[in-house]
Amino acid sequence: MKRQPIGKFYDKLNITFSLGKVHCHALKLSFEQYQRSFPSHSHSSNSWEIHYIAYGKGHITLDKKPYEIASNSFFITGPHVEHSQFSDSSDPIAEYCIYLKFDTKAAELKHNKNPGFLERFLNTPSFFGQDTQNIHGLMQNIFHELDGRNTGYMTQVNTLLTQLLVLSVRNYERAKESYSFFEPASLTDRNYLIIEECFLYEYHDLTLEILATRLGLSQRQTERILREHYGMTFLQKKTEAKMSAASILLHEEENTITDVALSLGYSSVEHFSTAFRRYYGMSPRAYKRQTLLP
Repeated sequence: MKRQPIGKFYDKLNITFSLGKVHCHALKLSFEQYQRSFPSHSHSSNSWEIHYIAYGKGHITLDKKPYEIASNSFFITGPHVEHSQFSDSSDPIAEYCIYLKFDTKAAELKHNKNPGFLERFLNTPSFFGQDTQNIHGLMQNIFHELDGRNTGYMTQVNTLLTQLLVLSVRNYERAKESYSFFEPASLTDRNYLIIEECFLYEYHDLTLEILATRLGLSQRQTERILREHYGMTFLQKKTEAKMSAASILLHEEENTITDVALSLGYSSVEHFSTAFRRYYGMSPRAYKRQTLLP
């Protein structure tokens, strides 16, 4: 039986809850069936994503390590951890994903002032494994509350998100590896999500001017944010996005080098090949040949 495509998104709510002295903001909550792949990318300082695969299959690269993903896969991507994701077109994955940003860095946590599980969570930048804590049921409850918006749903969502962090840490330990709505999220909090989604989906035509306009900042302020929170200039970040996309496109046998160059916005195959060689240390032709070897 063919499943119907799913798409639920909550990315304009200021869902904020406190854990000891630390404030956490849930900037995006989504449940989506992915027909597309995600090129390699990373999050800003103090940002984490919690992923749970409800069904489907594919694979990810997490901190340069490959993993097969299937129903009940659970993984965490923290600050500056590079990761890419590929969905099997014959059985696309359906994934719950929650993007969190903390006000306090892990290194700034003080003992005895914050819950122990929070310190463990913030000091685990990445994790992959099978869920042992019924994360699926918890995710369903979170979206049920957000969909229904019944009396007390904000308190319920905050409580469930706290439970999600607790159960995430328990997974680490088991693996040993009305109009009473949430207020709109502040621009400052949403900046990081805007930046990452622009580079992930709009790298082809994205300019510093366009990104600055989206953020409501000057171009100089935008460059400063990129340097402070991603350790890259705008051009470096855009190059990273385009080269990550190139690596995915070259994996697909039907794509020629010319196809890839044009899809990435290069004026010629030569310009693309030069940029690719500079980034990966080999020509796109050699890279494609290497990835297609049995």
